[in-house]
Amino acid sequence: MFVGLITNITKWAVPFIMFVIIIHGYVKGVKVFEVFVDGAKEGLKIAIKIIPYIIAIYVAVGIFRESGAVYLFIRLLEPILRILNIPGEILLVSITRSLSGPAALGMAMEVFDTYGVDSLRGRMAAVVVGSTDTTFYIIAVYFASIGIKKTKYAISVGLMADCAAFLGAVYIVNKLYG
Repeated sequence: MFVGLITNITKWAVPFIMFVIIIHGYVKGVKVFEVFVDGAKEGLKIAIKIIPYIIAIYVAVGIFRESGAVYLFIRLLEPILRILNIPGEILLVSITRSLSGPAALGMAMEVFDTYGVDSLRGRMAAVVVGSTDTTFYIIAVYFASIGIKKTKYAISVGLMADCAAFLGAVYIVNKLYG
């Protein structure tokens, strides 16, 4: 019963919110459709402006992965990873996640296919993908779209948050399922 209630609430939440926004705009005298179209035009301008940054991120991810640099990095860290009980594949998912969400999801799918979704590595990959963020993508795309040029602190704080989320995910999954 509870699951059915939650399912119905989530099914109707977005249409309800849209309806409330439209009614609120109408009551306030806002020309809702015209404002919506103006917002869509602005969104399209921003999308066109950020396309080069998106392409640059995907090219960088492709080069980083295909060059083998990431695998060399993992091989160098293997003794430390063994001590901390961190599978190399999970570190790879985490590093890739900072660059690209879809690429990290693809790597997580490889972990799921190889080890299973209910394996320690599968669970770890899922939690890492869910708890880390696409730091460099955010900096390149969102910051660039609004003209922020000084990103030094944002990058370091974002990477520290990613590192904390990664270590926390590994620790928690090892404690719960290891």
